[in-house]
Amino acid sequence: MPELLNPTVDFVFKRIFGDEKNADVLVNFLNSVFESAREPLIESVEILNPFIDKEALTDKMSVLDIRARTETRTLINIEIQLWNRRNIEKRTLYYWARMYAQQLEEGNQYRTLQKTIAVNILDFDYIQTERYHTVFHVREDQTHTLLTDMLEIHFVELRKLREQSVGLERRLVKWMLFLTARTQKQLEELAMQDPAIQKALTTLEFLSQDAETRRLYQERQRSLHDYVSDVEGAREEGMEKGREKGREEGREEGRKEGETKKAVTVARAMLAKGMDVALVSEVTGLSLEDVQHLLAH
Repeated sequence: MPELLNPTVDFVFKRIFGDEKNADVLVNFLNSVFESAREPLIESVEILNPFIDKEALTDKMSVLDIRARTETRTLINIEIQLWNRRNIEKRTLYYWARMYAQQLEEGNQYRTLQKTIAVNILDFDYIQTERYHTVFHVREDQTHTLLTDMLEIHFVELRKLREQSVGLERRLVKWMLFLTARTQKQLEELAMQDPAIQKALTTLEFLSQDAETRRLYQERQRSLHDYVSDVEGAREEGMEKGREKGREEGREEGRKEGETKKAVTVARAMLAKGMDVALVSEVTGLSLEDVQHLLAH
């Protein structure tokens, strides 16, 4: 069997969890997230964007997310990210707001708006906490009173799980281990414990053996790596420009400091000969206050 594709690459993740045939797998995964947050579970989902535009695979900025709607009409947006694209909290709020606002068609009333949830799966550390699963709502600062449950944002940080000793009793832990496992044996052990993970593994194995899927997967990986390279290149260029500017500013500052020291030396010599303060100021370029200070000291 060929090497398994990496399920944390967004293209593969969406093929596993965003396929209508695997809606039950998505329900199981989402319920592992909600169960971890001690929130109500769902029974079913309708996947709203099951298809992948092939042009998006080579678009470095494209977001291959999964959008779904539950039986209670709650909207869910799921995005997996391998690298820190910066301003994630702003991106998340933007995508959440867009999905929330798109519900309100012309003529509809605000009361028709439904709860919208964003789930971010990160393969890097981002939230300033040791917890691998964090949940955000809109609450009052002092009393922590919930303003509304319409907004809910989850962050699942895969690397934090690797650093902690955790048991397998929680479904979310099993799914996180599925996403981060790198050997067939690890995946098979997880699959034996949960039929949904078994189905996800079967899908991953099928995708890994399909030549066209592997080609598209490689295209997506190249675009993601190009994005990282572009960011690193821009950062290095910015740092070099900053260093050069610093060197130029340092040289200019040093020149001015040298001129000031020379002027002070001349001023002291002129004052020692009893010359007028105004004349010393005019000759050296120092201010009257500076010359008077030199005279007093």
